[in-house]
Amino acid sequence: MRTPPAAVALRQARLHLLEHGDCPPGGLDERVARSWRRSLAAGLLPAGRVPESEHSSGAELLHTMASNHELLAHSRPVMAHLFEQVRHTQGMVILADQRGTLVHTLGHADFLSRAERVALSCGANWHEQQRGTNAIGTALVEASGVEIHGAEHFLERNEFLTCTAVPILSAQAELMGVLDISGDQRSRHPHTLGLVGMASRMIENRLIISTCQRHIRLHVHTQLEGIGSIAEGIVLLSEDGWLVGANRAAMAWLKLSRADLGAVQLNQRLEVPLAELLSRHKRRPGQPTQVRQLDGSGLYVLVQHTLPTCVTVLPQPASSAPPLRDALHSLDTGDLRWRSAADKVRRVLDKPIPVLIQGESGVGKELFARASHDSGPRKNKAFIAINCAAVPENLIEAELFGYTPGAFTGARREGSVGRLREAQGGTLFLDEIGDMPLGLQARLLRVLQERQVTPLGGGQPVAVDFALICASHHKLREEAAAGRFRNDLYYRINGLTVLLPPLRERTDLVMLTERLLADLSPERRVFVAPDVLARFCQHNWPGNLRQYANALRTACAMLGAHEDCISWDHLPDDLLEDLQHPLPASDGSVAGFASPVPLFQASTAEPGNITLLHNLQELSRQAIHQALDASSGNVSQAARRLGISRQTLYRKLGEAGPGIRA
Repeated sequence: MRTPPAAVALRQARLHLLEHGDCPPGGLDERVARSWRRSLAAGLLPAGRVPESEHSSGAELLHTMASNHELLAHSRPVMAHLFEQVRHTQGMVILADQRGTLVHTLGHADFLSRAERVALSCGANWHEQQRGTNAIGTALVEASGVEIHGAEHFLERNEFLTCTAVPILSAQAELMGVLDISGDQRSRHPHTLGLVGMASRMIENRLIISTCQRHIRLHVHTQLEGIGSIAEGIVLLSEDGWLVGANRAAMAWLKLSRADLGAVQLNQRLEVPLAELLSRHKRRPGQPTQVRQLDGSGLYVLVQHTLPTCVTVLPQPASSAPPLRDALHSLDTGDLRWRSAADKVRRVLDKPIPVLIQGESGVGKELFARASHDSGPRKNKAFIAINCAAVPENLIEAELFGYTPGAFTGARREGSVGRLREAQGGTLFLDEIGDMPLGLQARLLRVLQERQVTPLGGGQPVAVDFALICASHHKLREEAAAGRFRNDLYYRINGLTVLLPPLRERTDLVMLTERLLADLSPERRVFVAPDVLARFCQHNWPGNLRQYANALRTACAMLGAHEDCISWDHLPDDLLEDLQHPLPASDGSVAGFASPVPLFQASTAEPGNITLLHNLQELSRQAIHQALDASSGNVSQAARRLGISRQTLYRKLGEAGPGIRA
């Protein structure tokens, strides 16, 4: 990328930054200078200690890896190939997610021991705010490939490294993660940036092809031989010709920006209409064709498209705007109440309005809060979560507000800034705030009013700026009316209240199940037998999503090496017992099952089983509708989701009557 100044000059520049608050003009790469300024503003010092909270716990790392399973699945083989190319350098190949958390590493044994001393291991966070200037964190902020060599690292403890990182983007140009090569600074090679960039493009192309199979896909290049190579462009189209995704090469050739995705049609870039391209594809499948762009330049195009065998006509909302794709969208599996809550929160994310999330335990309040943060303007800043019910009452004050050295017995010698100050510039999430002691509520209220924090033990107040999201399973309005929660604090945190529905009331269980199973079993496709899924749809799920995810996790673990269908035999005994007992309906009648009955099994209805048969038929209709909706009307795909043959689904569609049509 460049020849860095000598280490001595870099240290002089760093001293100038510490003394004057800015880098000296000239002599320093501008991206490094910007990163140094950000590192200093984050409260880091070159010789200082790294914050102690930057490493994920085991459970947090498992959650992070599950939420990035697609990225991991397609990155691992590319990383293995990349490592073979750099094995002689005795360095490491590293994958980090969009927050800077390391999720996969490959390294030479001789280098790993040194790397571990600076936390180059899975679970460590290398965002700039945690580690100062470094290739991974700086690539995330700059959204481009960077090389940080030796003393260009902000923290002196990392100066022995030379690191090269390139972002990995989705088809919608959203940042998914960062690929990095790190090694001893003496092993620096001028072609490393190009090598990492090429590997990053390979991962991006694999992701696009794998995750966007329902779209029309165009493979484009200015040369015929470029089709199918790593340098090809890939364009994703909706059935009616809207450009909804593209890789970097395609965006460059078609002169697209991120804002154009979902807002530009193919006929605004190419002279050949989509219908003609599809016609050529039908006549000569697998053969590239030459087209012209509107500016007169030529492109070779290969169409990849499988026409659906049968499409279900379902009512669609009237809207010309493309769907919003953000972190909240990635959690949306179709429930209208959940989607309404997400839409409301989106409207206030760029405003100084606190959000209060209400809902039963286990409905996913923290996941919703984190997705809200990741969907807003503070997404590149810290998300600090604290469970007010999990921290001992005698420690929660110190945890929130921090303390000066020696403030109390057992305090750390260097003191603590506290979680409120750690959230500076980002989002503070107070989970189960209804369990916060009344005395502490008064101190929190003062902070929210004055926007200043005074640590335990005295000291000067420190200004803070963060977005506030709170959550509680208690109905805080009733708690406040009963005197168990401060009225003034309730009205301070209740800028916008949203209620997340319990699992038993959600209408998206089929799609939700598929999403959970994809996270829990990324290495193979797993589905739930229709009769089991029908029972799941009717179960009360007192533990909500937490209980349901745990049940599916256990069932996946019980699958044999060649099994991919979760049946009754794979369920834990306590859940099996609960599912086999009738559940009381709201009108007092029995709306449950006495024993497992397959959803699609024909049976003779005896007088005492009329209600049971009716319930099974209704559950069958609901499951079919959800599967078809989730599959965009593709009957073959819906049948695979339900675990039945296409012929069986056609028969059930005929029995379902006019409500569902294929």
